[in-house]
Parts: sequence; C-alpha cells; structure tokens
Amino acid sequence: MPLSIGIVGLPNVGKSTLFKSITKKQIDCSNYPFCTINPNIGVVAVPDERVEKLAELTKSAKKIYTTIEFIDIAGLIKGASKGEGLGNKFLANIRETDAVLYILRCFSNSKVINAQNAINPLGDKETLDTELIFKDLEVVEKRIKGLQKEARSNNKKVLEELKILDKAQDFLGKGIVLFGQNWKDNEKEILESYQLLTLKPRLYLLNGEEKNIPRDILEEFDKEGWQFLILDVATELEAADFTGEERKEFELPLESGLDILIKKSYELLNLITFLTTGLDETRAWTLKKGSKAPKAGGVVHSDFEKCFIKADIINWRELIRSGGFAGAREKGLVRIEGKDYIVQDGDVIEIKSGA
Repeated sequence: MPLSIGIVGLPNVGKSTLFKSITKKQIDCSNYPFCTINPNIGVVAVPDERVEKLAELTKSAKKIYTTIEFIDIAGLIKGASKGEGLGNKFLANIRETDAVLYILRCFSNSKVINAQNAINPLGDKETLDTELIFKDLEVVEKRIKGLQKEARSNNKKVLEELKILDKAQDFLGKGIVLFGQNWKDNEKEILESYQLLTLKPRLYLLNGEEKNIPRDILEEFDKEGWQFLILDVATELEAADFTGEERKEFELPLESGLDILIKKSYELLNLITFLTTGLDETRAWTLKKGSKAPKAGGVVHSDFEKCFIKADIINWRELIRSGGFAGAREKGLVRIEGKDYIVQDGDVIEIKSGA
C-alpha cells in the first residue's frame, strides 16, 4: 500500500491547487468555496535519483518508485462539526491515511476569495484542530458507551480499553489533539485501531512567500515544535513541468517545493528507502527507520521475513562507484548481514531466504 496523506484546510487556501501541482491531475480549482465535494485522490511516484542511476547500472527492464497517495477533501470552516458549510462528514475520507497535511493560507490575493476575515494561519490551524477533535470525540464517545455495557462483566481487556479511551476523551474534551501526547505502546495500539484523526502525525504547509509571513508566526511554529514548510503553491503549479535549467532561469531552487514536501512527509513518518536492483527491475521500497533486515525482506515478500537467512548489503553510491556487484564484491564492499542488522536509507539489498 502506498504511503497516504490527507490534505485539510479551510476553503480557498490552496488545497486543490497543491493537489493539482503534485499529481498534475486536472481537477476543478474554481475560485469559490467548497468546489471540492468528492475527495480528489492521486498516487504520486516519489522522485528518486537512486532508482535512475541503479537502473542504468544494472540495465533494468523496469524502474519502480515508492509512491505517496494524496487525498484532498472539501474545505472545512469553523462550526463544520455542527453542520456549518458542508459539515465535517468529509473527514471520514482521510481516516485511513498515515498523516495529515494542514494547508494554511499565508498569501494575500484579492482575486482569491478568503472565507475568513483576515490572513491568520494560527487561527486557521486552531479551527482545523477543533474540527478534527470534534470528529474524534464522536468516535471515542460512541465506543465508550458500547464498552461501558461490556464492562459489567469485569473483562480485563474491556476495562483496560475503556481506561485508555477515557484518557483520550479527557484530552479531546480539553481541546488537545492526541498526537504528541505521552502514550504507552499498548495505549497507542488501541487508539490507532480507531483511526483517530488527531492521533496522526501532521505537517503544516504555510502557503505563501516567506518574505510575506510575519516573523512571529514562524517563531510560534518553531517554539511549539510543529513541523512545517513554506511553499508558494501557485508558483509551484506554474513550475510543475519545469526542467532543472528552466528552474535556474527563473531563479527557482533546483529542488522543487513539492519534492521537499514529499521528503518532509517521509521524515514525519520516520520512513527510509532501501533498494533492490537487477535485470528485471530496479525498485525503491519504503521501510520504518530502525527496522531490521528481516523486516525489509518482508516488505519485498512475506515469505522472505519468515524464512530470512541473511542479506547482502551495499550502499547505493558504493555500488555505483564500483561499477556493479562484481566490482563491489572484488573490493569487499558487499557485506553479509544477519537478522540484527538495522537497515539504512539508501541500502541496496539482496535477501537470502529459505523460501
């Protein structure tokens, strides 16, 4: 399954424009609130020079990149949980995502209707937090009612789950998102089973030019430790198909803001990429940082994890510099690693298994 990210924001903050920039999929970006009713879903290949270079080295027939699925839903407004605007029913469309991307308007443009009275990214963030909190409260309170009936039997598992949900309800009732709270492993496991929106990692995209964003706003994000990036989404849409030379010509950074967004998403979710390469294909695979070699085998094929024996591993740059596996083996650069090896970003791996 691809990594998936839900895009949320108030109306006319640039959500659909961002989606169009990323996926280059023609969708309705009309200049009026609530133009997105059905969720826009697009799966994007993650740019990766390692795949390109390794495929060239091993003359692979196919190149397969890791992917991210972006889901763009209708804009929320204050009071959506009480039916204002289009309500908050669209939040259900991002329950299964791995993370949430908040788009916060930081640009002034009289031609783009602002559903709010002023440009206020911190206020907009608070509105979005509140609406996600109310949505989670619906889920938690409903489950608590069900568990209270079951708790009469004094079932230990039921009582434990009820205690955890009571704790979550307390946070939500105080207007506190669940992400970033000090959850024990068993507590988080229970809560994650409910796909709670405020438990998901979140990344904030400040849509506008850095020079136009007040310093105190940026200082607040830094102080609170909120992960964010600044991106002028309209410019990125215009430059979506630019080559490196064209980006230079227009004095844009060589790495597009969208590539940075994708990288930030991987960092947010604590993910790395390892690679496999050969005549059939060169492929990038996604793995949780800190995972051991058998887990990487399981990503490639479930039997490889169960029947893991060892793995031949080399960093992709060393493999390129050696001119291939034969040259790398002659230099002693291909390492044989066992079950306790922690996979590193950029490892090229050959799994040996009993499968």
